Amino acid sequence: MPSDFRTRLNRGDTLLGTMVTLACPATAEILADIGFDWLFIDGEHGPLDAGALLGILQVADRRTACIVPAADEVAIKKVLDLGATGIIVPQVNTPQQTKDVVRFARYAPLGTRGVGLARAHGYGLRFQEYMDTANEQVAVIVQAEHALAAENIEAIVQVSGIDAVLLGPYDLSASLGHTGQLDHPSVVQAMDHITRTCQAAKIPLGYFGVSAASVKTMMARGYSLIVAGVDTLLLGVAAKSLLRDLQS
Repeated sequence: MPSDFRTRLNRGDTLLGTMVTLACPATAEILADIGFDWLFIDGEHGPLDAGALLGILQVADRRTACIVPAADEVAIKKVLDLGATGIIVPQVNTPQQTKDVVRFARYAPLGTRGVGLARAHGYGLRFQEYMDTANEQVAVIVQAEHALAAENIEAIVQVSGIDAVLLGPYDLSASLGHTGQLDHPSVVQAMDHITRTCQAAKIPLGYFGVSAASVKTMMARGYSLIVAGVDTLLLGVAAKSLLRDLQS
């Protein structure tokens, strides 16, 4: 159930997800029904405005956990009020950024999240119930995807309230001047440093890959928050395979 996602994440359970980029609730509904532990609802790169996010969450978030990228205070408040199970925050490079993210995602006294009446609160009908449980159930995941994040990772993982670190290898490689070269020594060193530091601090680690094969190496290294595949690629690859079969 989505309500136990944060508990399972902190426990170190392997949580398997895929990425939703299409502004089509039916796509998310199909993926949620398949049995993924969570969906990465890509409001950062995908064409998803608040209306599209609302439609996706309305069909998917009672079936599986939906985690949405958000960076600043207003965006974090908005996606959580829409009913997201948690947030993934891109480009978190300093401990102060990390503290701010946690503060924006938690109600007082643990933070400064603004109080409103929205879908997460049952449009007011389940207001107190949500207020009583949100701080315990909302997951806060930060992305380490820059050279500065690698430099500051020891301090970042000491910030109370973060639930996982999602490694972003491609942006990390770009920030190091070796875009896409994940086997470059400086990129490998930075990734290893992030991995060892998080594991020493018992912070769950996450990783994205376009296929199962591309994430299995990191799963073997102890990464537990896994997002594999993208809705557009899943559709396109399956359709191409079908067409080839028909043509043969």
